[in-house]
Amino acid sequence: MPAPITRLNPAAMPDSTALGYSQISVVEPGRMAFVSGQVAALPGGAPVPEGLAAQTEAALANCAAALADLGASPADIAMLRLYVVGLDDAAMGESFPLVLAWLEGAAPSITGIGVAALAGPDLKIEIEMVVRLPG
Repeated sequence: MPAPITRLNPAAMPDSTALGYSQISVVEPGRMAFVSGQVAALPGGAPVPEGLAAQTEAALANCAAALADLGASPADIAMLRLYVVGLDDAAMGESFPLVLAWLEGAAPSITGIGVAALAGPDLKIEIEMVVRLPG
């Protein structure tokens, strides 16, 4: 079994632990998976849910499916990127708590990126992961 991912928050950098993420994630050599950005596309082609919270939950369900297929968990995520249309404090307040709850305390390195648009006109969030594969 590979060593756990080491999470660092150096004193010379802002302390992000209270916000639920780490400034640095150190990954021992091993197999990695780069999971494409997951959006609120639903199985069977159902319409994309409305609202950022509902889309965040749907995108996280797709992320969970990817992790399950990899035999991984949120603890194996080294880097998570959130692409949010019109990112502002309100959008972060709506989406970030859902992401943190889904991570179950794993605290990977996280980057939030505000974008003008995503691949579809109804999409509001896309979540990309870099995952260190277990054993």
